[in-house]
Amino acid sequence: MKIAVIGGGSSYTPELIEGIILRADQVKVDEIVLVDIESGKEKLEIVGALAKRMIQKSGLPIKIELTFDRIKAITNADFVLTQFRVGGLKARANDERIPLKYDVIGQETVGPGGFAKALRTIPVILDICKEIEEYSNDAWLINFTNPAGMVTEAIHKYTSVKAIGLCNVPINMQQMSATILEVDRKDVNISFAGLNHLVYATKVVVNGQDKMATLIDRIIEGRNMNMKNIHDAPWEEDFIKALQVLPCPYHRYYYMMDEMLIEEKEAAELRGTRAEQVQAIERELFEIYKNPTLDVKPKELEERGGALYSEAAISLITSIVTNDHAIHTVNVLNNGAISQLPDDVVVEVSCVVNSEGAKPIQVGKLPPELNGLIQQIKAFEQLTIEAAVTGNKQKALLALVTNPFVPSSKVAKQLLNDLLEANKDYLSKFSMEV
Repeated sequence: MKIAVIGGGSSYTPELIEGIILRADQVKVDEIVLVDIESGKEKLEIVGALAKRMIQKSGLPIKIELTFDRIKAITNADFVLTQFRVGGLKARANDERIPLKYDVIGQETVGPGGFAKALRTIPVILDICKEIEEYSNDAWLINFTNPAGMVTEAIHKYTSVKAIGLCNVPINMQQMSATILEVDRKDVNISFAGLNHLVYATKVVVNGQDKMATLIDRIIEGRNMNMKNIHDAPWEEDFIKALQVLPCPYHRYYYMMDEMLIEEKEAAELRGTRAEQVQAIERELFEIYKNPTLDVKPKELEERGGALYSEAAISLITSIVTNDHAIHTVNVLNNGAISQLPDDVVVEVSCVVNSEGAKPIQVGKLPPELNGLIQQIKAFEQLTIEAAVTGNKQKALLALVTNPFVPSSKVAKQLLNDLLEANKDYLSKFSMEV
């Protein structure tokens, strides 16, 4: 089995290597090719050397290859994993800071920040898919690149590649639920429904017993249910009890917009945006990675925010390879799973996974309190994808106007012009101001 990793120089790669090592008894991997762009040469070499030391320590006969030749990496691959960031952390910092000028939340995967990231990313992922179609047309593409839902939807709409989008939020919610309920994660079964970074846990069952009410009560009491990259604002008690389902950590940006904006502005002024903080974390990580005696994933990587990424990715690959029909929460075509959404849009739902891919478990009709926000964000995503593919500024403007973070069409126009200017090196399809 050959696995190609696009964005192989990422600080997350040791997570992935660890996952492959831990699952070696279930999935036999022969070759891992880490590919990156030439400007990322130093990081690729550092991460690649650590990966080789990790494999050597494991005693597994897995070949690790480093390359800048994407086609070489993709050719005859069984799985292509995408975990790249167009423009790097500098572009992410712009995504976070520019909206703050207009008192709008700046976040890398949702709102105007996620919009800008999608515009940069979708054309690149479609180029990668063309290469997969030509050089390894039976490969599975496991997409971890954010915004994962929009990127995966673009793949399905414009290519024939077999793609599944992956996010570590659901598996982390499962782990945090297990910790709060003081049980093993394997005993916690959660039904998920929604969109990427807008997914709800609609049912929490432990050993056959419904534990949603207990879980919500303990979260109200102050138990943590959040990700490292999101301000830990406590849920308002009356609201979370009325909702009767568990929102994901990213829902704070929608349900606590004013509080999250205040925190973001204060953080940007005092500590830097999240991207600027991550730049410092990454510098420290790569210094640690350089240690020639290091041959395990360092614990410091957990501060980067990718917890359980490897487990989610490699367990998904395991289900495809072994045809085990396990349940995973992934980004796939709706195909009727959520009845109020079109079949051809991508949703994040619990799925049964086997050698044929991921089949969504039917959700049916969502209640109005969930459906309203999901419909609005899906419209934003559809318009953003169209703008990214066509370079149509009118669609781009409408996408921003549709997003609940943006207060007016005037602000949307100003934001769009600023974002296009900041990203002009990556947006060749766009040429003029709105």
